[in-house]
Amino acid sequence: MPRPCKKKCVSSIPSYTAFIHTDEPIPASHIQMSVEEYETIRLIDYLGWNQEECAKQMQTSRGSVQSLYNEARRKLSRFLMEGSAMVIAGGNYQLNLAQKPTGDDSMKIAVTYDNGQVFQHFGHTQMFKLYEVTNQEVTATRLLDTNGNGHSALVTLLKANQVDTLICGGIGGGAKNALAEAGIELYGGACGDADAQVTSFLNGNLQYNPNIQCSHHGEGHTCGSHEGHGHSCGSSHL
Repeated sequence: MPRPCKKKCVSSIPSYTAFIHTDEPIPASHIQMSVEEYETIRLIDYLGWNQEECAKQMQTSRGSVQSLYNEARRKLSRFLMEGSAMVIAGGNYQLNLAQKPTGDDSMKIAVTYDNGQVFQHFGHTQMFKLYEVTNQEVTATRLLDTNGNGHSALVTLLKANQVDTLICGGIGGGAKNALAEAGIELYGGACGDADAQVTSFLNGNLQYNPNIQCSHHGEGHTCGSHEGHGHSCGSSHL
């Protein structure tokens, strides 16, 4: 009797799940990478972990990690060499939002903050609320003034304050890329009471939108303006 296939743990869903060379619909002949294959690339190639650390994080064997990683690299090479469209979707995984890297039981979470609520425009936030967490418990909080900085300067500010996770409302593509380069995990599209969102995150049931996108130029954007007009939290993702 074959052994049941155990779900692999992943810590995030990719922010960008389709890569194509044109604005046309994704063709039927695209390359598909599973979420757990993507996770091995994220942990090993992007974060620089070894395969043993990756296996412990994903709660699977080192042999499984090796197989997933080899397949992911093969698909990446096809994507680069053949110019085919690629989609990251599907697989056999379970999402563990609050899981931390191997050997690290502490973290620092930042939330875009305004009067107790998650502020809905990352680039215009005037305040972050920082949460220090140890063993899944909030041990300290403080407010961090942005001093009028915006967009990429905010990422530098977060990095300087050793933040490794950001919860926010709307956020633009440039800021998302800057956060990724800084190694800060992003959970956008959140809304409501800031403290409650952090509690939900630590409990593994934060509602967020991994595909949140905000353009702050012009009118009518749906991420919510810094004046509180047009606020839409968007779709949620568990």
